[in-house]
Amino acid sequence: MRTSNGQRQRERHHKRAQAQAPSLVMVLAFVALAFLLIPLVGLLRETPWSELPELLASPRAIEALRLSLVSSILAAAVATILGVPLAWVLARREFRGQRLVRGVVLLPLVLPPVVGGVALLTAFGRRGLLGQYLYDWFGIQLPFSTAGVVMAEAFVALPFLVLTVEGALRGIDPRFEMAARTLGAPPRTVFFRITVPMISASLVAGIVLAWARALGEFGATITFAGNFPGVTQTLPLAVYSALEVSRDEALALSLVLLAVSLTVLISLRGRFLGSRS
Repeated sequence: MRTSNGQRQRERHHKRAQAQAPSLVMVLAFVALAFLLIPLVGLLRETPWSELPELLASPRAIEALRLSLVSSILAAAVATILGVPLAWVLARREFRGQRLVRGVVLLPLVLPPVVGGVALLTAFGRRGLLGQYLYDWFGIQLPFSTAGVVMAEAFVALPFLVLTVEGALRGIDPRFEMAARTLGAPPRTVFFRITVPMISASLVAGIVLAWARALGEFGATITFAGNFPGVTQTLPLAVYSALEVSRDEALALSLVLLAVSLTVLISLRGRFLGSRS
């Protein structure tokens, strides 16, 4: 009963604090919301709704959508395969230079995407650090190919998964894993049977965030993979190209990306904001 009364008192104090917010804060909050909302309203207002099915059914739109779905799903898979072990190392191991490693992992979050594309070119281009050997020895050329699209998208999406999974790993109770190891379970069994199920919700959230980021990637993709219809032209690149020839098609494709992004953010809001609603 005491706990219930204490919770009610805290809720009343919280509501009172909300009601007493300075008027300047409320005004600035409204301006901030309007600043974000007005461009979206403009997009919705200018969208040719009557022609939307026809525009989205065009060969270029369908091809760009197909390529975007395939490449973003593959990029999310790459980010998951590489990001989960990396998140585990960052969360469970202490080693010299750990802060530097974490900074490198998170760098694509703040690095201009076009710079990421240039960096990928210097590393995996035909005469790049590793790309020259891939081309000379195996005839593999990653830039300006669909594989290059996947690589560029995975490069920018990986930090989202690592951040989400690392936070989940730091938040779980390690006693369950210790108990399993004490009972003789090998590390692989502990990881796949104990650790992964305990972080499954955050893992799914990280995968979806990585996929959404890959789906919307533009700068690194156009720099490293180019903008070739049917080969490397994803939805964001198709929007960019359509602006020069068909504004209505650009608006229609933009609406698709907006809908996907908004759906992802709403569905995952509780995962990274701690919301109960």
